Amino acid sequence: MWPAALTRLLKRRLVYIVFISLIFTYLLVKLVNQKHHLRLLKIKDFSVQRTKPLIWRTLQEHLLTDEPSNRTNPPDIICRNSLQGKELLVDDRGFVCNREHILQNGCCNVESPETLYYTCETCNNSSHCCSIYEYCVSCCLHPEKRPLLELALQAVNGRQLTVFAQVLDQFELCLVKCRTNSHSVEHENRYRDGKVQYCYGPTEAHESQKEVLGIAA
Repeated sequence: MWPAALTRLLKRRLVYIVFISLIFTYLLVKLVNQKHHLRLLKIKDFSVQRTKPLIWRTLQEHLLTDEPSNRTNPPDIICRNSLQGKELLVDDRGFVCNREHILQNGCCNVESPETLYYTCETCNNSSHCCSIYEYCVSCCLHPEKRPLLELALQAVNGRQLTVFAQVLDQFELCLVKCRTNSHSVEHENRYRDGKVQYCYGPTEAHESQKEVLGIAA
């Protein structure tokens, strides 16, 4: 008789195990879906937040003479630069120079007459876009561009918010903002202006790009 009782007991336990497993699976799926929904809401409603304030350039700290003959290369500084340019590079002080004029410390040689400072050459003052990436970054780095860049940050939407939230200072912001992306593209590879491709000011993505960028209409 005891084998029959044991069989009934095992069947009951099996039913309980299956029932509990189903409940656990249901709760797990519901939790995952809820997290996914919250993540989508965060992407949609995300505002640029950072643990440290963005470091802006100031005229008092960085403004140097425009005349190369009156400039000297400080021996005790290290510069970041744009790295990828084949011919031109821009350093984090706003100088643009030929690649061969980059010093060992990463800075442009400011004593070279060919080195430009806060240059906005090839840039359109109305659209705030330039045809040369390094000139866009240099122009963008001018301390007077801060109000415009703050407007540009407010206009950022979608997945790019996470990128802009990670920049630490104006140099990193300008590197990202001037980089060719869908905000300066009207449709696929057609630029809004055939001569200006890199924008440091507020820009609006074309309708065909909004879905790709995750921008809410």
